[in-house]
Amino acid sequence: MKSFRAADGVEIATYEWGQPGALPPVVLHHGFAASARANWEAPGVVDALVSAGRHVYALDARGHGASGKPHDPAVYGETIMARDLMQFFDEIGARDFHLAGYSMGGIVALVTATKDKRISRLIAGGIGGGVVNLGKDPRVQSMGAIADGLMAATSAAAEKLGPMASMFRKFAEGTGSDLMALGAQARAGLRTPIALETITAKTLVLAGDTDMLASQPEKLAAAIPGAEVKVIAGDHMRVVGTAAFRSAIVQFFA
Repeated sequence: MKSFRAADGVEIATYEWGQPGALPPVVLHHGFAASARANWEAPGVVDALVSAGRHVYALDARGHGASGKPHDPAVYGETIMARDLMQFFDEIGARDFHLAGYSMGGIVALVTATKDKRISRLIAGGIGGGVVNLGKDPRVQSMGAIADGLMAATSAAAEKLGPMASMFRKFAEGTGSDLMALGAQARAGLRTPIALETITAKTLVLAGDTDMLASQPEKLAAAIPGAEVKVIAGDHMRVVGTAAFRSAIVQFFA
């Protein structure tokens, strides 16, 4: 693990696997309440890419994993995470990247792809048609409850705020996350539409067939010029551990 200091001073943890090859480096951005190791290394995605000869990088988003965890919502949000990701590209120093993001990381990846043309291939996983009009994304509609659940005094109190609040509270506790930092990110989550029509990277929208947070993935793909969509078996939490998920990423980036 290495790190760099973001523009506002937050320390961002980074990871690297494999060796440089003929194809561009792959960069992975994890989902909310997860980390690079939990989202990508533990489920075998990193090993699958390295076995295919790829040079792989990932980072822990601010508030997550081994990165800095301030508690102020003003220093969070997917737009700020996209800025961190572009700074990470600068740190790596390549001119061409393949980028995959999952869930929150999928939003970050899309935002980044509207701003940085160094991304030639893009996978947006765990998100769907709600992103086209972000205010209708189920994540956005429930983020207030999720934030309240993360910041609640007990898990029992979080359960009373609804299934989404309870699910993310249990997941965050299971990963040993900083609940106040995650709550700050939940408060700051992106609520404005993304300029999807400006994305030039070859794009795959990748979703589980029972993932309620990634419903209507074909609607998201239709909003991105030339994008493809692939639906595989699984829900939001479990699909990342499937062979089909790993295979889809390796094949699209090949």
